[in-house]
Amino acid sequence: MIFGFNTDIKYEDTIYHVQSEAREGERLLQTQVFVRGRCIGKHATSYATKLEDGAFSDQQREQSLRDQHRLVLDALREGKLDDVLDKREPEVLAAIKELDVHWLNAQSVHSDRNLVMRLRVTEAGSGVQGARLTMRFARPDAAPFYTQAVTDSSGDAEMKIEVDESSLGDSSVLVQANYSGRTATRKFQLRKVEA
Repeated sequence: MIFGFNTDIKYEDTIYHVQSEAREGERLLQTQVFVRGRCIGKHATSYATKLEDGAFSDQQREQSLRDQHRLVLDALREGKLDDVLDKREPEVLAAIKELDVHWLNAQSVHSDRNLVMRLRVTEAGSGVQGARLTMRFARPDAAPFYTQAVTDSSGDAEMKIEVDESSLGDSSVLVQANYSGRTATRKFQLRKVEA
């Protein structure tokens, strides 16, 4: 399984989050570009033909995804992002995204020395039961920590990590949902909310 690639990059006064993943259910290599959590465009390449020809190993797929991720990063650095994004209408792009991950308790995630994230996985707006969530908690001064959960009948799951609140600054959480061969990945930046 290829988890994917995630890069934050600043261009002019805007921070872009570039996320690439192999969407095995659709046989797509997909790169999405986010600004403040909102997807502003995608670049997708089908690998179905290469897979049917039997000449596309996991290593080749990972390298192709890495190359595509780099292509979008380079275009962003050169101010030519629009040149590499798919030219389909926004409605068509929205229809491609079958799964989504929602952060339900974004305003209050730390209590009793625990980071607690309540998440919901949806497909076409409805909760998905049995989706597997993998969470990667990353801090600048420590190794990443991973945990998993499975969504309930409402599509909800809770993920908990014991961590001191003072170490949450500049931390990020990457969550990937897997369901029936389809994936959705979201990156959440943690910050202290001032009272």
